[in-house]
Amino acid sequence: MAAALSHVVTADFVSHTRKYEATFNLDTYLLRLQYEGICAAVVDGREHFIEPGTLLLLAPGDGYELRIEGRRDGSTPVSDFYIYCSGDWIKEWWSSHPRNKIIKLLMDPSMLNIWKQINLEKRRQSENKEIVDYLLRVLCLNIDRSHPLSGSQPHPRMHSFLVTRMRNYIEEHATENFALQDVADHVDLSVSRTVSLFKSAAGKTIMQYAMEVRLSIAVERMMYSKMTLEQIAETCGFGTYSYFFRSFRSRYGTTPRAYREKETDKLSPY
Repeated sequence: MAAALSHVVTADFVSHTRKYEATFNLDTYLLRLQYEGICAAVVDGREHFIEPGTLLLLAPGDGYELRIEGRRDGSTPVSDFYIYCSGDWIKEWWSSHPRNKIIKLLMDPSMLNIWKQINLEKRRQSENKEIVDYLLRVLCLNIDRSHPLSGSQPHPRMHSFLVTRMRNYIEEHATENFALQDVADHVDLSVSRTVSLFKSAAGKTIMQYAMEVRLSIAVERMMYSKMTLEQIAETCGFGTYSYFFRSFRSRYGTTPRAYREKETDKLSPY
């Protein structure tokens, strides 16, 4: 096995219920995600409000001060995931484009699971460093996907964050009968603002993107499942086979049946 190109020095999940203040001077990279509760962090001499979804991205040589107030009766504890890491891969990822030291992420369950998996693997007595290495890479690439304009100014960055949330909602509900209002409610915007923002960022309408996702799912099921075309049409959110047929032919220039026969022949070993 080749040596890992990234190394997780330590990773954990911590929860504070008492007042806590500490100053850190880093000799590794740090990824710190606020999970619940609020606190403050002083970075480059400025105090920042830290809430759930706030990610600190700090490099070797950086320093910061963490300020956590004591928990009041019934209040939420202050909890976070953190990873101290080093290595050539993380260095290359970090320098791939300018990075803000504090960004806001969507608290996506799939991304949280990666943090948890890294922590779990680090706790094992028989830690597999290669698994941890690749989990860290997946986490970093997910951060970029969730926050693609991390080096830009506040307004474009917030717009990107909202559009990413819209995309995630569409991808998760593409096979369901959702409305524009559902997407707007998900990002707490009006329907008109939601439609305008998505079209400006994606170059297509929400429903056009949903159609692309549905067709992509349909193609995958045509290739790798035994489902009938009628079943695929129904389970991919088209409602009727005739609508699926028209949509598919418009996109791919052929019928679903002809496409399936041609592409599955390519997969045959004989």
